[in-house]
Amino acid sequence: MTDNQIELEEPAVGRAQQNNRSRKSIFDRANKTLTGTNQTMNKPNSRKTSELLRRRDAPLETRTDLTASATKDITATMNAILADVFALYVKTKNFHWHMSGPHFRDYHLLLDEHADQLFAMTDPIAERVRKIGGLTLHSIGQISRTQRVSDNDAEYVEPLDMLAELADDNRTMAARLREAHNVCDEHRDVATASLIEVWIDETERRAWFLFEATRRVN
Repeated sequence: MTDNQIELEEPAVGRAQQNNRSRKSIFDRANKTLTGTNQTMNKPNSRKTSELLRRRDAPLETRTDLTASATKDITATMNAILADVFALYVKTKNFHWHMSGPHFRDYHLLLDEHADQLFAMTDPIAERVRKIGGLTLHSIGQISRTQRVSDNDAEYVEPLDMLAELADDNRTMAARLREAHNVCDEHRDVATASLIEVWIDETERRAWFLFEATRRVN
């Protein structure tokens, strides 16, 4: 081997050794970080460990500044309201489809308007529950188990009886919305409470129209 060849190979060897040292340094830093993470995870009383484990076990839990008890209470309250809204929506559509008599057109269109208003409530209610870290309804079966509105499966119902039943259901819903508002106030959930205020007004309007439609001439 000539002197020139030796001179060329020595820098190459030096660069290889330097690259090896650089790679070892990177691996050492990575192992140090991993070791630190594992040590944190292995600490029995580590707040970070507790938070990481809780987030792993609840992947759909949205971050919120509300307390866990607030999320639990508001979720239960609003899911019950959501089930009632779905049930009242279906009952309203049922009576809309099966309306009869000389006032068919007026009542048919009135109930269609009311049903649209009820259905428009469902998505905002469910999304409020998700926004505060809760889980909302998953199925028709869950709606059926949760709802407090009574179904009406009768083959025939007198038109005025339909309206009177829906008026009662809407008055009851207004009262339950007020109860839900109180729960939100207790936990300082201003956003949900503000939506409920609008829904109370709409529900009272439906009850008013239904009451006036069933008023009999003396």
